[in-house]
Amino acid sequence: MGQILDRLQGKQWRQKQIRRITDKVFDHFKNETGRANLNFEDLYIGVLLVYNDINKRLPGPHFDPPSKDLVKAMMKENDLNLDGEIDREEFAKFIKQLTADTFVVVSQGLILTLVAAPAVAMATKRATEGVPGVGKVVQRLPNSVYASLITLNVLLLQQARQEFD
Repeated sequence: MGQILDRLQGKQWRQKQIRRITDKVFDHFKNETGRANLNFEDLYIGVLLVYNDINKRLPGPHFDPPSKDLVKAMMKENDLNLDGEIDREEFAKFIKQLTADTFVVVSQGLILTLVAAPAVAMATKRATEGVPGVGKVVQRLPNSVYASLITLNVLLLQQARQEFD
């Protein structure tokens, strides 16, 4: 439940997740190749690994990685020292730029969930009146508590569904 609440913190959480993913991928290549920077082949494989992590960690639909042509064009934009390779900071900036649209989609889905779930919860609260045992308990709960419980359950179900996909 703490992970769900962390996700509601917004921009800081997204930036922390991006940095965690980029550092992990960059360190993987640094340890495997022994080089301090990424060439184009390593960069593209790194992009594939980043998108794999994004699809594992973030709520929302599956995101396809960009084409090699797009990665090559963006590499030229982000190679600040013009050495034909990407260092750690350039890689973090590159991935942040590359995944900006992805995080917009994730944020929109999360906002929709946080708006729709309480509305549905309040609409269904009256439907529980006739259910023996459960109806009385639900009716005694304050509306805010009931809506919060339903919303957290919806978020948990979404995360569980993504872990199985």
